[in-house]
Amino acid sequence: MAKGTSILYLFAVAVVGQALTPSTFLTTVDRDRLRSVFEAAQPFTDAANAHYSILGLKLLGATIAKEQEVCKSVTSSVDTNSVASWFHASTAAKALSNCKLAPGSAQKLLGDAISQDSSVADIYFSFFALKNLGLTVDNGKVTAALTEALKKDDSPMSHGFAFNIVSEIGGADVNRYFDLIEDIVAQADEVDDKYLQYEGGLFVTASVVEGAYKLSAKANKAPVISQDKVLKFANYLLSRKHVHQLKSAYKLLAAVSILTTNKYHIPVAVTLASPVSVSQSKPTVQVRVSNIMGGSLGKMTVTADSAKNLGDQSVVISKKPFKATSDDALFEMDFMANKPSSGFYNVAISVAPAKADSRLLGVTGASVTVKVTTQVSLENVEIGVADRDQVVAPKPTRVQHPGRVGAALEADFHQKVIMKFLLKDKMSGSAFPAHQTFVRLTNAESKQEIIFNVGSSAKDFGYKSGKYSLELVIGDAVIENPIAWNLADLQLTFPAAPGKAEKQDQYAKKPEIKHLFREPEKRPSQTVSMAFTLLVLVPFAVLFLCWMKVGVNISNFPFSVSAIGFHVCLAAVFGLYYCYWTHLNMFQTLRYLGLLGVPTFIFGNRMLRRVKSRHRAQEVQRSMNGSNSV
Repeated sequence: MAKGTSILYLFAVAVVGQALTPSTFLTTVDRDRLRSVFEAAQPFTDAANAHYSILGLKLLGATIAKEQEVCKSVTSSVDTNSVASWFHASTAAKALSNCKLAPGSAQKLLGDAISQDSSVADIYFSFFALKNLGLTVDNGKVTAALTEALKKDDSPMSHGFAFNIVSEIGGADVNRYFDLIEDIVAQADEVDDKYLQYEGGLFVTASVVEGAYKLSAKANKAPVISQDKVLKFANYLLSRKHVHQLKSAYKLLAAVSILTTNKYHIPVAVTLASPVSVSQSKPTVQVRVSNIMGGSLGKMTVTADSAKNLGDQSVVISKKPFKATSDDALFEMDFMANKPSSGFYNVAISVAPAKADSRLLGVTGASVTVKVTTQVSLENVEIGVADRDQVVAPKPTRVQHPGRVGAALEADFHQKVIMKFLLKDKMSGSAFPAHQTFVRLTNAESKQEIIFNVGSSAKDFGYKSGKYSLELVIGDAVIENPIAWNLADLQLTFPAAPGKAEKQDQYAKKPEIKHLFREPEKRPSQTVSMAFTLLVLVPFAVLFLCWMKVGVNISNFPFSVSAIGFHVCLAAVFGLYYCYWTHLNMFQTLRYLGLLGVPTFIFGNRMLRRVKSRHRAQEVQRSMNGSNSV
């Protein structure tokens, strides 16, 4: 049952994970955390921090304390030789009230940064810095430079910059860049069939989403992005809502904000607002329907299309409406009205606005997981001791929960302890298969706890006989009243430990293990060895006798260093074989043989070359003698 329950729970998570409708939003806690990220950047050390911090706080609706001091900090942080610094400082100053940033010589620096050789990022920084400072902007020059820059770098990040630029410039190029939105969206990577993101991560993804919808607003046309892709972008952004990097936190907030305010696509977030557990005492399930910033979408009709038990797949609810509350975004339902059995349920939800709104995405297919809990009761509890062979029927003792057996039960290693009980669901009255059911035995003296069968686990008890308390432990994810019941005492008698009558300590130091090599076999007697030696020498004696009979011609033996050295080395090899047979081992023999092998090879090679040369000279001489005779 434990394995089955785990599988069901994982299945429940998988079902929720496959729903594209966002199952979270920027909660009050999330917004407070983002606000702390923006506020932590103060006092500002550079223009970029000021930019992201001030605009992030503005998006959260927070007020900027001591704006004049902040303005001085921003204006003094400008690096007059940096295009990016001018962009960040001018953007931050523009967001503040009554904060003027003196342009100085910025017109020339920013104007020169917009050229055929500039990067898309430099064009973006220069263009918006000029606009923020109220300086002259040559839109034609910007458009031409942007076209050339995109030829060199057509990454999603560059297109995100370009969409933002064109959304401000307008003109005939709006439609051309608007048509690129579909191609750039197609380059996003899909993860787990639920998320869409770009390789650069949160900053790049948020920049593309923000730029695409700003450009769509300028073109006054809905971007060519399918609904499921919009929802996958939203899911990715929300999955990164715990970001702590200042730049990425601002971009996250900017992208989420535009997905709640644009004219074309607004993802709907359906989330569980009440605790995941429901019971007879707390039967209400609440869901929140909002945009991904947590804002209300107005009056809605929310329906539970079905509620399916993830265990037996039974459907307990079908097309049941949620009731509206005083909060426009909060809806509730009495989930226990249909008396569902305990377990996990997947509740499929659909929403419909009171007034038709084609912008809303994810109005169907949303789901939440609900856990129905119950209370259980123990009935017909019996405990007793029986012989292993069960020749004699056990005499069980009945006990009522939460009472205890009066006298201690006695058992030795020839016996077994038997306990029977019935676990019932109080709500349905049926038997309940609990996820965790086990017996815990605790020694009264040592407080050692063992959760095993007694007869087969004497070793785990350290063969320690004595008094043990027996406790029944029952638990489950859907049980409201888990049970830990100390119902009896057991007097257990174990056999003596194998090989020792005294107490054994299984963690005591063991005797050292010393490896023994196999002893060499006994040599044969000297008589046998001598007889074998004579037999080995017999072929040599026969060889010499044959040479004496047929005659041996040793006049052709080359008395050279190589010939003598070779035969000496060869004789030494045979002598080494003899030593190996008498007293050397294999490793010693191989070492000496390696030393002898080198000179033997050299002398032998030279000797054979001399013999070959000599034979060739004799053949030439023999041939010349034959021609002279002719």
